[in-house]
Amino acid sequence: MNSKKQLAIKLRRRGLSYSEINKRLGIAKSTLSSWLGDMVIIEKVQNRLNARMGRGTKNLIKRNKLQTNLAKIRAGEIEEKASKEISRFSKKDLMLAGIILYWAEGYKRLKVVNGVERTHHPIFFTNSDPMAIKSFVIFLEEVMNIPRDKIGVNLRLFKFMNGDKEIRYWSKISGVGKSQFDKPVFIESKSSKGIRPYNRLAHGVAQIRVLNTNEFHRLVGWIEGVKKNLINYQKKL
Repeated sequence: MNSKKQLAIKLRRRGLSYSEINKRLGIAKSTLSSWLGDMVIIEKVQNRLNARMGRGTKNLIKRNKLQTNLAKIRAGEIEEKASKEISRFSKKDLMLAGIILYWAEGYKRLKVVNGVERTHHPIFFTNSDPMAIKSFVIFLEEVMNIPRDKIGVNLRLFKFMNGDKEIRYWSKISGVGKSQFDKPVFIESKSSKGIRPYNRLAHGVAQIRVLNTNEFHRLVGWIEGVKKNLINYQKKL
């Protein structure tokens, strides 16, 4: 048996960890593991090793928590600075925001039944984000001049939710009267199958509805106008 291995065994018997032996002898931990892995260590020494490992784990957890907190602070500072770069909205800004919201989350396909295009096309905007719903209602009123009493709401809720409670919640958020809400549609929660945590959609999904074909086509036309301007902007670069 070589002298380094003998020394490593002695140090291990004294309760030193692989890391400590590595620092003293310069022997790789993989080598130490092959040399010392089968050693039977007395209880007193094992307790010492376990205590050292415990302190190491606690220090690692403490360091990770500190890094996580620092990361959150940095993220908060970046977000706060970025939010200040957005100035007070003009009506034109509100118009663009609403158009882009509908472009991303609104129903834009023309209705086709049995291969025939229908002439009636409602506005449907669906989202689970309360601020997105509230912003789109403001857009409908302020930009498209659609009266609030012409705006309907449909909710898609999970079976464990209280329909009346969620109607009150979304009515307060959107400003749309409770009488303009349809009866909620209840769906099976994917969280019950272990696919998605239920709290990701804490209040289900709301769908804003306006039964006005002309306004639907105006909104789709605005989206096309935004697309064309983006293309022209790219051509200038």
